[in-house]
Amino acid sequence: MGGNTTGSAFRVTTWGESHGPALGAVIDGCPAGLELAEEDIQQALDRRRPSTGVASTTRAEEDTVEILSGVFEGRTTGTPVSLMIRNQDARFASYEALKDVFRPGQGDYTYFRKYGLRDWRGGGRASGRETAARVAAGAVAGKLIATAGMKVLAYTKNIGGIEIGNMCVSPSEEWIKKVRENSLHCPDEKAAAVMERKLAAVREEGDTLGGVVEIIVSGCPAGLGEPVFEKMDAALACALMGIGTVKAVETGDGIDVAFKKGSEVNDQMNEKGFMKNSAGGILAGITTGEDIILRAWCKPIPSIACGQQTVDIQGRNRSIQIQGRHDVCVIPRIVPVCEAMVSLVLADHWLRQKAVRL
Repeated sequence: MGGNTTGSAFRVTTWGESHGPALGAVIDGCPAGLELAEEDIQQALDRRRPSTGVASTTRAEEDTVEILSGVFEGRTTGTPVSLMIRNQDARFASYEALKDVFRPGQGDYTYFRKYGLRDWRGGGRASGRETAARVAAGAVAGKLIATAGMKVLAYTKNIGGIEIGNMCVSPSEEWIKKVRENSLHCPDEKAAAVMERKLAAVREEGDTLGGVVEIIVSGCPAGLGEPVFEKMDAALACALMGIGTVKAVETGDGIDVAFKKGSEVNDQMNEKGFMKNSAGGILAGITTGEDIILRAWCKPIPSIACGQQTVDIQGRNRSIQIQGRHDVCVIPRIVPVCEAMVSLVLADHWLRQKAVRL
């Protein structure tokens, strides 16, 4: 199975399944001398864990990370950093009735068509559980890019059509605190309360909701990204689209630029720099030094308790109703995943840029 590795200078391979013994990541290319402890990674994993909020699953994984290699006396050695997270609350009995059935909206059918078999225990590699390994690796990348002054912040912008009102210009410490202090990772308290009520109602219906995550990168230097095939916006979009729930990605003003004039979109400059940031911090695939602004549009979780029509592996019609422990909305838990994927791309391109010029 290919496609489990990302990056070139900062190269990450994730492994493991939703209901296997463990999952994890191997990082190759992390420079020597970076201060790194399990606590640094654990903080990010704790943000991804299910909360007591109405949106979360009841699967109670501790997501305790173990550093198996690549760190000595609190610093990276320059050799591969191997991370492992053991699955401790895996229960696949509720999936046995569905092992020969293709669940609508899931990867069951496509995995079966590609490999001729599939791990039906919670979706295997197609499960959102796989993202824990990305968050662990992303925490290491986040430590690395912080040495260059970069900071990545993601937050809930929209759930089920409910949009936050207080938009972020640049992520201050106060803004970050607001994002961190509620289970939805939403900086707008009023909007978060409305979201909670809607999530509770949708849970009662046995259904799910999608939404939008916004990501802001501050402190990114100008000059990162490649001019043709690996443009920074393309690399970031690829990384975010690699998250199972993400169906669209915007940079800067995003789709709105299609309805504007060039005079409205162009970011003019004066002696102080850029006068606005419609481009979202990237021009011609290379960072401008302004904040990078991204939005990831996420679909509703496909595991719903409503009745659905499908077929089994013999092609026979089946009606199913999915049981088990599932989130009502992916957005709160996908916020740290978005941060991780953006951090991985930035770490990779920052190291690559260091080889381009003195």
